[in-house]
Amino acid sequence: MDQIWPYVIALLPSIGVGYLFYLIIKNILASDRNERIAQARWEKQQHSADPNYPEGRPAQ
Repeated sequence: MDQIWPYVIALLPSIGVGYLFYLIIKNILASDRNERIAQARWEKQQHSADPNYPEGRPAQ
């Protein structure tokens, strides 16, 4: 069992950095998804208030 600890200790920094990378990417993707939802909601609200906006076409 004493022979495995140097390998475990050597791998811990890589595992930690990999976990941090996972958390950062996960939060970036969640933020992007929430921003897209908020943007779509805002655009829908703006377009519903505009009587000249044709339905079914995105704003240009």
